[in-house]
Amino acid sequence: MDIIIRSINVNDAADINEMRIQDGVRENTLGLISETIMKSENFLKNLDDNFHMLVAQVEEKVVGISGLSIMKNPRLRHSAIIGISVNKDYQGRGIGKKLMRSMLDLADNWLMLLRVELGVIVDNERAINLYKAFGFEIEGKKRYALIRDGEYVDEYIMARYNIPKQFK
Repeated sequence: MDIIIRSINVNDAADINEMRIQDGVRENTLGLISETIMKSENFLKNLDDNFHMLVAQVEEKVVGISGLSIMKNPRLRHSAIIGISVNKDYQGRGIGKKLMRSMLDLADNWLMLLRVELGVIVDNERAINLYKAFGFEIEGKKRYALIRDGEYVDEYIMARYNIPKQFK
């Protein structure tokens, strides 16, 4: 299976929308079953310079997405929040790893970010293991952080640091 990692474009909105509302993806993201393709298109059309997105494409279909949002406040510009989603039918095939590797290369070597953080539901072991493999550490837990299937669930806050060698 050839996986192409590339920048996002507005024509990807339908595949992204399908993924965000999909059973097996929606439960671990902030997606809602009622999201529309138009909402995805509008989001993509309004990305600013602080938001970077990559997709994983297999054949002609987008099967994974990652986003990196740099903090806008000047005192926080060394930090960003990252997120990843992979289509349920393509999970466990290395797509998340490829997206994470590409996005962290961008963060570390092109944007020179010191801190990249994320939130992950505490029972999403597959994702937690992926993040740990890339150097993310659990910094804390947000109790009752979000709603999933009629219940409040907790979220770990995880982060990794790209400390320049001259500061180590």
